[in-house]
Amino acid sequence: MNAPRAIGDIKRDLESFVGSKIRLKANRGRNRIIEKEGVLESIYPNIFVVKLDERKVERRVSYSYADVLTETVELFVYDNDNNDLEIKIASANG
Repeated sequence: MNAPRAIGDIKRDLESFVGSKIRLKANRGRNRIIEKEGVLESIYPNIFVVKLDERKVERRVSYSYADVLTETVELFVYDNDNNDLEIKIASANG
């Protein structure tokens, strides 16, 4: 069984993907799960910001690294060379 990763490890992983296209899957509670595509815009000590383009409107959403750790939010980073290949930023080692 994999041990959970530290929040610092998740933040370090995300630092290398700032500016990359990502797919976001967030559990909003009560069986409401949203899936959006956007760009990882910036990271801060306690949160990261994703810029979403929805119907000609730019919107920014922020999540904490703890959301990734608890798997409330799942992030998939698209490979720059091949938009079909995704790298999952997960809470577990491996």
